[in-house]
Amino acid sequence: MAEDDQKSEEKSEKKRDISEDLKSNEIGEKQEKSIEDQLKEAEDKLLRSLAEIENQRRRFEKEIKDAFEFGSFNFAKESLSILDNLQRAKDAIKSDDQLKESKDLDKFIENINILEKDLVSIFEKNNIKKIEAKGKKFDPNFHQAMTEIEDEKSEAGSVVQEIQPGYMLGERLLRPVLVGVAKKKNVKNEEKEEKKGSK
Repeated sequence: MAEDDQKSEEKSEKKRDISEDLKSNEIGEKQEKSIEDQLKEAEDKLLRSLAEIENQRRRFEKEIKDAFEFGSFNFAKESLSILDNLQRAKDAIKSDDQLKESKDLDKFIENINILEKDLVSIFEKNNIKKIEAKGKKFDPNFHQAMTEIEDEKSEAGSVVQEIQPGYMLGERLLRPVLVGVAKKKNVKNEEKEEKKGSK
């Protein structure tokens, strides 16, 4: 009996040794896997960090480029009023009856024209260009409709009057053109007018 107990103890010890060996092998494999996993995770984090740094660099470059290109946007927009005022002054002088009789009127208007040309030249050097609108199809990206004008000669929806010029700063809209857009005569309105005229 003592031998049987001893054998069973030996068997149980062998089983324990085998199970401990298996456990230590599993732990060793887990440690190896976890080291490989940790390496992959570290590599993944590094790649993500490098990608984020590259994206940030591109964003900064774009912001710097935009600052150079459009940093003067507000100044340019405000400067357009000078050009508008020169045109208004010229129109006011031409329509004034007392000034029409003045001998110096032509010289004065010529000086205003020189100022206007110089300002336009400065705008063009700084990539500020006037938007051509008259005769073109109405485009809400560049035009702002102020009125509709009945016009049989022009296609409906085309620009027939330019109220205030618009400008672009590079590819960016600085100010839309204020326009009058053509529309066809309304047949019902014509009939009403004819009826009123016949009464």
